[in-house]
Amino acid sequence: YNWPRRSRPPAKMTDTRRRVKVYTLNEDRQWDDRGTGHVSSGYVERLKGMSLLVRAESDGSLLLESKINPNTAYQKQQDTLIVWSEAENYDLALSFQEKAGCDEIWEKICQVQGKDPSVDITQELVDESEEERFDDMSSPGLELPPCELGHLEELAELVASSLPSPLRREKLALAVENEGYIRKLLELFRQCEDLENADGLHHLYEIVKGIFLLNRTALFEVMFSEECIMDVIGCLEHDPALGGLPRRHRDFLTKTARFKEVIPIGDPELRAKIHQTYRVQYIQDMVLPTPSVFEENMLSTLHSFIFFNKVEIVGMLQDDEKFLTDLFAQLTDEATDDDKRHELVNFLKEFCAFSQTLQPQNRDTFFKTLSNMGILPALEVILVSGMDDVQVRGAATDIFSYLVEYNPSMVREFIMQESQQNDDDILLINLIIEHMICDSDPELGGAVQLMGLLRTLVDPENMMATANKTEKTEFLSFFYKHCMHVLSAPLLANTTDDKPINPLPVSPPDDFQTSQLLALILELLTFCVEHHTYHIKNYIINKDILRRVLVLTASQHAFLALCALRFMRRIIGLKDEFYNRYIMKNFLFEPVVKAFLNNGARYNLMNSAIIEMFEYVRVEDVKSLTAHIVENYWKVLEDVDYVQTFKGLKLRYEQQRERQDNPKLDRFILFLCLFIVMCPLFLLCAAK
Repeated sequence: YNWPRRSRPPAKMTDTRRRVKVYTLNEDRQWDDRGTGHVSSGYVERLKGMSLLVRAESDGSLLLESKINPNTAYQKQQDTLIVWSEAENYDLALSFQEKAGCDEIWEKICQVQGKDPSVDITQELVDESEEERFDDMSSPGLELPPCELGHLEELAELVASSLPSPLRREKLALAVENEGYIRKLLELFRQCEDLENADGLHHLYEIVKGIFLLNRTALFEVMFSEECIMDVIGCLEHDPALGGLPRRHRDFLTKTARFKEVIPIGDPELRAKIHQTYRVQYIQDMVLPTPSVFEENMLSTLHSFIFFNKVEIVGMLQDDEKFLTDLFAQLTDEATDDDKRHELVNFLKEFCAFSQTLQPQNRDTFFKTLSNMGILPALEVILVSGMDDVQVRGAATDIFSYLVEYNPSMVREFIMQESQQNDDDILLINLIIEHMICDSDPELGGAVQLMGLLRTLVDPENMMATANKTEKTEFLSFFYKHCMHVLSAPLLANTTDDKPINPLPVSPPDDFQTSQLLALILELLTFCVEHHTYHIKNYIINKDILRRVLVLTASQHAFLALCALRFMRRIIGLKDEFYNRYIMKNFLFEPVVKAFLNNGARYNLMNSAIIEMFEYVRVEDVKSLTAHIVENYWKVLEDVDYVQTFKGLKLRYEQQRERQDNPKLDRFILFLCLFIVMCPLFLLCAAK
């Protein structure tokens, strides 16, 4: 299935019935994991009442301390979840490992609130008017009309009138649940379809849509059962707003959508769970109308239903060792045909996408399992065998991104280990670089993504240092020895003969794409200048990289010329005399001055970037560069008078020369500065 990708709250436990995961709902309506611990209930003096307490299993710290308020609406969902709101826009959830633990805490909550533990919600969700409350109290239950064709309009009106009131919604949900009303409604749906009863079908659409907005897990479990779900989708095909043209969602699900078992799934429960989750996700994304602001929060249980289904699917697949062994065996088997490998790669990508729903502890286990199964060697096989297939390359990129984002150190360790056995050309990281360079997308979407992943891999900030070794030293030495020549190859190939050239006689759009690629490479090299110091300095000086980069200042594409300037500006900003001597020896300010003069009197980014570079040299008083600029380029810059930068450089230079020619004057100026600083201290001491 082509699964929609969504971020939902993780939840899965391992031991003891009171072991829970604590979640809070953030502003984007996504669940944030607050930690794993053990829940208890007891009287808290500070809160003046019975409270729920969760202590972290790692260090015993308090994850949650929440008073059980008599008027707070607590909801129990899917047997192992308790959800409530402590304040406006602050929702909390406890996800239990075991149903018994959830039931035990639910009984405590109901005991404090004086409620029957058999209910799934303890209070109405918002306060209602006194008149409405009086009316509802006078009729303890909601009586549904008979489930017959002649009463569908009456039932649709009842559902619509109940939705605005939380208390009436709760009573309606209980009535629908207790009377087994959903199956009766679906029987009427089949009758209406047979009779082509358009009015009845339109009423059923409104009724079923309203049942979704009741936001009740028990109703969803009936609606999404194997025998009911297709009829539920059928009801939602007949939107009155469409007139007499119903949607064909069932045709799509039964005739177009195809479930492919790339590896046979032996567990019928798992297969049924996958089918159910795909269909429910389809209902949420494609069938249900876009919810209004009022309705959006009324579908939270539907979101949770999908989310926890995905958690179960990942867990069941992860525990099936034979399934994973067969998956990776076929991925790496040279005899696997291209179509089959394509399906296997897409499955692995979706499997990794589902893992994002897991809590951190379980996500660690998930990726360690994949690592032990050989996911990184499998990625090499995928990249080598599928270099010409855009979809396979895209799926491999997504898989690689999940691994790098999860644990870049794990990826780096694998890369260094394989270098002892393989040639540079087939190292995983070099395959990734080749993939970036060969991206056929005119917008270079894949290349941009891969450049970000490479930057993560070479970022010293996420490299670990231990007593025995330093990951930064080892990996950077490896990278500059085995990989940097691959990364810089397009740059060197396109800057020969002191002018930027096209690799082939191609049309302007391709030239633009080449320029985009060079800009990406320069961005990564600039990052290396800022963070790698020693390794990148040796590489730039020994390979004369800066001279080649500055050829690009003559590019017709302003963004590429600016990237070249930014690269040089970062080097100058280090104020490293090794770099400065290299720049002066090779007269590397010359292409910058040429670009400045060619830009003329235009006031643009190019003009500002070049002036800022010279201004930095002046303000920071980089003496060697100041002298070099004035001695070699003053004649062509002296007429620039709309800024004082160049005249200021000349003044700096003359002051330097004067101090060099008259060392005594230099010492006098130093003495004068010290006197000015120390004079107030002398006066203060004299006063005392």
